[in-house]
Amino acid sequence: MQGQLSEIDIRSILQLIELGQRTGELFVEAYSPSGVVHRRSRNHPSWFVFFLNGQIVYAGETESDLSRLRDYLHRYRAETTIDQIPASSIATFNTPEYGCLWALLENHLVTPAQGRSIIQGMVRETLFDLLSLHQGSFIFELGNALTPQLLTMEIAPLARNALKQVQEWKQLHPYLHTPDQCPIIVDREQLSAALPKATYQLLDRYTDGQTSIRQIARYLNRDISAVARAIYPYVQRGWLQLNAVHPSVHSTSRTPLELGLNAKAPKVLCIDDSSTVCKAVELMLDRNGYDISTIENPLTALSLVFQIKPDLILCDIAMPELDGYELCAMLRQSTAFRQTPILMLTGKDGFIDRVRARMVGATDYLTKPFGEHEILMLLEKYVGVGHPEILTTTQQVLDALEAELNLNAS
Repeated sequence: MQGQLSEIDIRSILQLIELGQRTGELFVEAYSPSGVVHRRSRNHPSWFVFFLNGQIVYAGETESDLSRLRDYLHRYRAETTIDQIPASSIATFNTPEYGCLWALLENHLVTPAQGRSIIQGMVRETLFDLLSLHQGSFIFELGNALTPQLLTMEIAPLARNALKQVQEWKQLHPYLHTPDQCPIIVDREQLSAALPKATYQLLDRYTDGQTSIRQIARYLNRDISAVARAIYPYVQRGWLQLNAVHPSVHSTSRTPLELGLNAKAPKVLCIDDSSTVCKAVELMLDRNGYDISTIENPLTALSLVFQIKPDLILCDIAMPELDGYELCAMLRQSTAFRQTPILMLTGKDGFIDRVRARMVGATDYLTKPFGEHEILMLLEKYVGVGHPEILTTTQQVLDALEAELNLNAS
């Protein structure tokens, strides 16, 4: 099994592996402009996830050295034990990190309980990165299990938790961009006055401008999003600053969250005759960094859509003068919108609506009433995450065009 993440998302791939109780390895690479999967590419970050009977054994970056393992050992004050392991002890393993951990276990430098905790942290961290990724390539190969195994982990609860973390992280934009940013205290007086002494001392220990959010999470055995939420209020107030990228991160090895910063904000057009729906969609997407435009009149939408050139269209079905089916069919006849994702907004019991929507070329559907989580999941599937820090002003252009159209009609 292999393909592009534009065709199927990471969570769905994991579900297929879990349902099929597959044993083997999943290789994922961040988006390559050529669209070709390059195993162990130096130019794009990539990851391995190893499975046994549909459960995860281990996960990590393909090009990782032992620095991540050293960070996880830091919480047990055992990071220097790595230096006691000869290279020959880990040469037979697929990944040096996993091999080194087993050598530590066999030499009784790490306890089995500590080893399990480290692997669990590594898997959670890797899934956070993978579920943040929306452009890339993947290969799943059936094969022998990674041996030996210290533990196996069920996919479904891990994926749910990682997805929740990713959604929480997005709420911290634009202050926090990537887990590899390094916090540093810039107003000690304000921070020490606001925090209990023990909390301030802990924060002071790690916020040195050299230790990343990702590393702090490893040291404290906490989720990345939990650490980010804890420092977020102080970043907002200007008491903490964030260095752009952790100094040890290679310039060509960027995380999924960093890769998204160089993209344009996805442009979304919502066509719905309900002003309430339009305002709700505009509010939800605007605060999540999408370039959102709304039009209540379907005929006006048909006139302006070629000038807006959206990356994705949300279209209501029940509208006067021109319903969603007709509008979708017309757009699909144009070469400009043959590949554009069109999501139809259907009613609660809209099975027939969904069937008809597919027949006229709709990509997917969203059932009313819908919440922010539901609409964001679909948008991220088809056009990726929003980028609030680089949001453009298409709505202002749209207002001007619509005003001009109304003037010409009068």
